[in-house]
Amino acid sequence: MTRTASKSLFTAELIAPAIGGAFRKLDPRQLVRNPVLFVTACVAALLTVLLVLGQDPLGLGFKAQIVIWLWLTVLFGTFAEALAEGRGKAQAASLRATKAELTAKRLRNGRVEQVGAGELRIGDVVLVETGDLIPADGEVVEGVASVNEAAITGESAPVIREAGGDRSAVTAGTRVISDQIKVRVTVNPGQGFLDRMIALVEGAERQKTPNEIALTILLVGLTIIFLIAVGTIPAFAGYAGGAIPVVILAALLITLIPTTIAALLSAIGIAGMDRLVRFNVLAKSGRAVEAAGDVDTLLLDKTGTITVGDRQASEFRPVPGVQVSELAEAALLASLADETPEGRSIVVLARERFDIGHEALPAGAEVIPFTAQTRISGVRTGAVLIEKGAVDSVLRAHPGLDDTPAATELRRATDEIARAGMTPLAVAKDGRILGAVALKDVVKAGIRERFGELRRMGIRTVMITGDNPLTAAAIAAEAGVDDFLAQATPEDKLALIRSEQAGGKLVAMCGDGTNDAPALAQADVGVAMNTGTQAAREAGNMVDLDSDPTKLIEIVGLGKQLLMTRGSLTTFSVANDIAKYFAIIPAMFAVLYPGLGVLNVMGLASPGSAILSAIIFNALIIPALVPLALKGVKYRPIGAGPLLRRNLLVYGLGGVLVPFAGIKAIDLAVNAIGLA
Repeated sequence: MTRTASKSLFTAELIAPAIGGAFRKLDPRQLVRNPVLFVTACVAALLTVLLVLGQDPLGLGFKAQIVIWLWLTVLFGTFAEALAEGRGKAQAASLRATKAELTAKRLRNGRVEQVGAGELRIGDVVLVETGDLIPADGEVVEGVASVNEAAITGESAPVIREAGGDRSAVTAGTRVISDQIKVRVTVNPGQGFLDRMIALVEGAERQKTPNEIALTILLVGLTIIFLIAVGTIPAFAGYAGGAIPVVILAALLITLIPTTIAALLSAIGIAGMDRLVRFNVLAKSGRAVEAAGDVDTLLLDKTGTITVGDRQASEFRPVPGVQVSELAEAALLASLADETPEGRSIVVLARERFDIGHEALPAGAEVIPFTAQTRISGVRTGAVLIEKGAVDSVLRAHPGLDDTPAATELRRATDEIARAGMTPLAVAKDGRILGAVALKDVVKAGIRERFGELRRMGIRTVMITGDNPLTAAAIAAEAGVDDFLAQATPEDKLALIRSEQAGGKLVAMCGDGTNDAPALAQADVGVAMNTGTQAAREAGNMVDLDSDPTKLIEIVGLGKQLLMTRGSLTTFSVANDIAKYFAIIPAMFAVLYPGLGVLNVMGLASPGSAILSAIIFNALIIPALVPLALKGVKYRPIGAGPLLRRNLLVYGLGGVLVPFAGIKAIDLAVNAIGLA
């Protein structure tokens, strides 16, 4: 698995465009989307006009410094957002260059015509040969080919794409490196996977998430409250026989309103999406990323997620009266046409243990393919029928067989296999039970510890498997999951998700097949594998470009990191306002109410110095926190209680102490230079 190289935050190729973007975002039509920064810009504009008109009793130098720092506050906020967006520009440019190269060999009336990829429409069939770029998202309808998806996934190893099954979906911009395929287009121009990815990494279509909207409403409410509060101060000052200059009132307003978190809020959301993209996961919306951070229940497929993915035949268990060699030969014949790893392992085990010489099926043999409905596969050679499959399915296929002694012995053997954590496959010949094949699952190293981390995060894990309950229970116990769903059908998965959601829980799951599409659509976080079918990719709200089912665990961690970063910086922003109040309020009212001098706990040199220091700190804290907003607060899997205590201690207490020290240091510097 590879990752997109993470760029340093402060390089010339990022900083220069971000500076230009910061000035472009001063456009009132863009700035109004951030109400707190918009108010700050309006105040800065008003003071700029007053500075030019000279309509204020304070010194020109002092007023000019206040105006400059207010504009810098706004610019630092827009710069944070522009820098967050800029981190995806290079990747978007690369993807756009790939898209510009796309042409298509469209098949029309038996002829091949060369057209631009933009001319393709849903339903068109295109021919893609060795060396060609796939021109549009679609599904392979004929052929099999090796495809290099490095342009999309960063993974250099080619993958196989073929008609039928769960590996038929192909993505525009990937290259066929062997053979040829025919692809039916499933999206219109501008709506494909590549187009969505370009838009998302650029942040062009990033919508505010529910939590972000709620926090924005709170910030707007606080801003309105403080506007009203500051608007009443001149009346109180007049009653006390004095007056407070507009510049001082403006400075108080800007230090009261939550400018820090307002300036960083958008950057936090964009950076969260960017981290997911750099982890090779494409989220179709910010809502999905947030939901991942709030997940209560995690549904994980057993094969490929909890186990290594390829079950291997490890043992033949004949029923009494049947030679083990007879069982092995029948299992081999039933598996010669089976291209699954399990089928191939049965052939290998039979040949290694018993030196059975069948290299191919006899001429005229009829292969019985496996289906999800029958759960049986096999072969018919002449009058002989050999079947292998799930025990209950094989017994059900032959009425009356379930009551025989052989069936009783088979169940006893398969129960032992299942209790050992292996999967039993029954083998029958002409309706006569021969025995069972034990398929061994290997639980991934370290997976138990990872599930322990999820449990500490408060997430319940459920293993989804088609195995019988005994096998499922054994593997679930070994892996350390909280629960399991055995012999799961698409309807069972959907019912489980709906049941969890009815209890007020958020559910995440992953899948790659068309039969997973309903459950992926129902889940709050549905992660589709990039190797999966088009139906699965459309149903999920995330697509894992590496097609690694275990990544669902990391996605949850990234979602929690996004929520933690927003919560931590909000806590810090609110807490650091306390120090600014202690700096600016005594300075404003010291002349009118000398008793307020006791609140000057920082010992600031003068009222002018205190006001200027608070405004400078208010501006500088924004770029100081940009790296944290973009990188995210480090997440550790601990419970909600310890997490809250840690957040309050580090960002709450830190948010109070850091500004006291910062404002005092700025006050000393301001007076040493003679700016106040």
